[in-house]
Amino acid sequence: MPRDPQPTAPPAETPTKTPEKGFFGRLFGRDAPAAPSAPAAPVVRRVLDDDMLESLEELLIASDMGVDTALRVTSNLAEGRYGRRVSTQEIKQALATEVARIMEPVARPLPLYAKTPQVVLVVGVNGSGKTTTIGKLASQFRAAGKSVVIAAGDTFRAAAVEQLQVWGDRAGVPVLTAPEGSDPASLAFEAMTKAQADGADLLMIDTAGRLQNRQDLMEELAKIVRVIRKKDPDAPHNTLLVLDATTGQNAVTQVEIFRQVADVSGLVMTKLDGTAKGGVLVALADKFGLPIHAIGVGEQIDDLAPFDPEEFAAALTGLGD
Repeated sequence: MPRDPQPTAPPAETPTKTPEKGFFGRLFGRDAPAAPSAPAAPVVRRVLDDDMLESLEELLIASDMGVDTALRVTSNLAEGRYGRRVSTQEIKQALATEVARIMEPVARPLPLYAKTPQVVLVVGVNGSGKTTTIGKLASQFRAAGKSVVIAAGDTFRAAAVEQLQVWGDRAGVPVLTAPEGSDPASLAFEAMTKAQADGADLLMIDTAGRLQNRQDLMEELAKIVRVIRKKDPDAPHNTLLVLDATTGQNAVTQVEIFRQVADVSGLVMTKLDGTAKGGVLVALADKFGLPIHAIGVGEQIDDLAPFDPEEFAAALTGLGD
């Protein structure tokens, strides 16, 4: 298909315009809205050519989507559009559609099972929002009529135990603790015993998140699993990995490590409220296909939302801005 002969670079001076905010500001500078006093500018279109695709790839990689996923997304976007003149809005819409298509299969709530207690092992690095996520999930389950027990299994960090107790109080859920430095597997066993005795629907077990020595972490988690399986051979029924969106591509490495250490069954992504790096979710969905059960969007106990692929794609691409 013939290329458009017109130059595609924006004019050097656009004194009456404000650069477009967000994802596409650098790519479509001259698509920016006119100043309030100026008449409405016509929609500017550019040819979708190799240069634009390369710019798009760079933007996607900068959003932490990762090289492989960014190349796949732009390749799919170019199908049927290459060589055509397109506007910012058309590109945003096409990109949002492609992102939502990748994310749709992984948008799944945490499955609940008839067997009780359902054991939910929660893993993730320290600082990822693991403790707050446990508190928020416990609050949601309790609001849904479920009885919940929490085990503060990160026994080597007193601050983590105290924080979990605060969240347990907020959620109205008992938190089982052990003296600092105690064996986490022993606490998990006691928690399992109590959850069974109380007829609890769910037992949520917090765990340590030290990655400096993976072998120690691996052995600790393996021991917890061995011990709770003495009570229930099918436990844990879910292993949730909590990830911090602001860590960007480090989240990919964390998934790889924790999948080796524990049989991760689903993800929760925190701190999506204050980051432009949410593209890493697309990379995770594309690479691992693990369910994304929820996203953290704030610090309050109710700020844990179901993952909505279309809403996420629209926010990532600036659709509707």
